[in-house]
Order: sequence, then structure tokens, then C-alpha cells
Amino acid sequence: MNIIDELKWRGLVNQTSDEEGLKKLTEKEDISLYCGMDPTGDSMHIGHLLPFMTLQRFANDGNHPYIVIGGATGSIGDPSGKKAERPMQTMEQVQHNVDALSSQAHRIFPSFTMVNNYDWTAHIGILDFLRDYGKLFNVNTMLNKEIVSSRLETGISFTEFTYQILQSLDFLTLYRQHNVKLQVGGGDQWGNLTAGLDLIHKAEGQDAEVYALTIPLLLKADGTKFGKTAGGAVWLDAEKTSPYEFYQFWFNQDDKDVINLLKKFTFLSKEEIDDLAEKVKTQPEKREAQRKLAEEVTTFVHGKEALQVAQKITEVLFSGEIQELTTEEVSQAFNGVPSAEISNAEINLVDLLIAANVDKSKRQAREDIQNGAIRINGERLTDTTLNIDPKTSFDGKYIVIRRGKKKYFLAIIK
Repeated sequence: MNIIDELKWRGLVNQTSDEEGLKKLTEKEDISLYCGMDPTGDSMHIGHLLPFMTLQRFANDGNHPYIVIGGATGSIGDPSGKKAERPMQTMEQVQHNVDALSSQAHRIFPSFTMVNNYDWTAHIGILDFLRDYGKLFNVNTMLNKEIVSSRLETGISFTEFTYQILQSLDFLTLYRQHNVKLQVGGGDQWGNLTAGLDLIHKAEGQDAEVYALTIPLLLKADGTKFGKTAGGAVWLDAEKTSPYEFYQFWFNQDDKDVINLLKKFTFLSKEEIDDLAEKVKTQPEKREAQRKLAEEVTTFVHGKEALQVAQKITEVLFSGEIQELTTEEVSQAFNGVPSAEISNAEINLVDLLIAANVDKSKRQAREDIQNGAIRINGERLTDTTLNIDPKTSFDGKYIVIRRGKKKYFLAIIK
């Protein structure tokens, strides 16, 4: 299957500047292609995965992907999809984010070539910028781009207005220096991508063979945007979203969405995905498709060892054998559950439940203990006179409290 046909089957093609031309090009030769990423933060989230995993599909087919880290474009801000100007970051913050994103992208996509558009932009003077590049852009055309026209009512600064010129310069530079012929981006980037095509054709001639491809906005079956949780974005940084939380995000996807997600976020074959689709229909209670999705994406982003930890935590929480977890695994497993700080001195069990906000009154705490509803670090305790020594559990850092079947609390020891 041609790479373009595969992308279409996976639902990864929104718009192309010339689908047939791009298909013929990829059949004729291995190409260089790129996708950009501005350093608006110090970690990617799963919204970044689709375009870069699309580049990985091209790489698996023998092509040569580049990631452009926007040290220059990120310093002025992309107007795309925003109703107001982005807050301007300091150059120190931009550089911090560039370093963090470069390291993260290199870990996840080690075969990609990483470049920074600051390297070819910083030395351009204002007169050179206006004469060599600004002259090639028609203001009327720029105003008609959706990324700009959507902002005209609320207003757009000249700084953000020039963003598409800088992004176009990326494509021209990569075309000249590395023979890059395709830019990949999200659906909201179409105006910027086509501006790059226009610049190359004006600067290098109409016969320059370059293409643009955008990926559709990913929606769930109910029409809502994919990728957000109650706690916010799902990050690729393990410090922001632990591998266990990451694994659970994918494992908890709805039956209506899971096959679509398998197509887009895994490298499983059509036959493997068709087999999982059949199991969703006939044995949905086994959640084999969700488990496979969670395994594949967690391994791709965090590696096999992180997957094994996530699976271990999942199994332990199901069985209730909390004592089998390491201190680090406890930190992952109970990130986000109700928590409270306590001292490292011995504490009566009833007082512990009050201090950890498990119960509101000592009477209720005693009832819960006597009724067998309380487990401390996985052990059911029924003696209200018992004292707990915090220093003996999980390196003296945590006490895990469970009330009932599923309600967990974490006492963090100071």
C-alpha cells in the first residue's frame, strides 16, 4: 500500500496541495519532509503525536523526516486558532522550552533530524527581511488566510501577522538546504503551509516540486475534541503525566473511539486492527482493543519498562495488594487522589483517618474501622486503638488508605 493510501485509510489526510502528485513522488523516490513545533511549553502533549507519528510512518517507508523547533517563530507567537495575542515569552523561556522539547523529541523520534529555525532567522536584518521575503507576499492574500481573517474583528498585531512569512521561510530554507519537498501540519495550519508553497514557487520557480499535507482535527465519536481530561492535557513528559496515568488514558477509551485511535496512534497492520475491531463487536467486555492501544502508545512514548510499571500498578490496584508497589510506583498510582500531609510521628488509626480527610468525625472513623472498610497499605485493620508508624511504609514517604472498595486517599509524610 502506498504511504498516501495508508494515511488515507488511517484517516490522517485532511487536505493536500496535490494528492496525485504527492503520491507519484513518493512512489518514485524517498523524500525529505518536515513538521514544525513551536516552543510554547516545555513538553509535547498527545496533540503533537499525530503529525509526528505521521512523519514516523513516512520514515518507516524509507523517507527522511525533519522536526523544526521554532526558536524564532515561537518567540513571536502563532495566531492560529487564538482569539487574542499569545503572551510574549522571554527569550530565556523560549530557549528553555527549545532545549526541553528537543530532548524529548529526540528520545521519542531518534531517527529524525532536528533543526531550529532560529539558526537561519536570527541573522536576517529588517531591511533584508522586507526586501528578500516581504516583497514576495501579497497583503491581500495574507488577509484572506483563515488564520488571519479569523482575527481581524478582535485585532492582530503586525508581529503575529508576519508569522506566516517566517514559517514560509522555514519551508524555503529546508527546500534549499535539504531538498525537503513536503510539509506536514495540523488542519488549522493549512494557510501557513500553502504560504510556504507560494514562497518557494515565487523564489525558486513554478516547477519546484513541493507539497503540503494536513491532518484532520481529531474528534471523539460524540463530536468533542480528543486529548483533554478533567485534569487538562495528557503530556508526554512523565513528570507531568505519569506513564501509569498515560496508560490509563488510552485504556479507558470508549468502544466507539478505540478502532479509530488504533488506526491513528499505532503502527498495527490493517489485518491486526480489523481483528481487534471484530473483538470490540463480539467481546467488548474484554477490552482487548483498549489494552492493545494502551500498550502500543505507552511503549512508543515511554518505553517497555514504563509500560511494565503501568501494567503492574493497574494489576495491583485491581487486586488491592498495595504493599507490592514501590515508593515511586505509589507516587505514580495515586497522583491526583485526595491527599494530605501528616507528620512522621506515630499516630492512632482513628486520628490518621481524620488527618488524611478520609472521615470527618472520629465516630465515623471508628465505625469505618470496625466495619472492615479501612485498609492501610493494602491491609484491612479493624482495631481502633492501633497506632500507625509512618516511617515504616514506602520509605517513610506515603501511607495509602483505602475506604470501601475503590476510594483511595494518600497521606504524605512530612
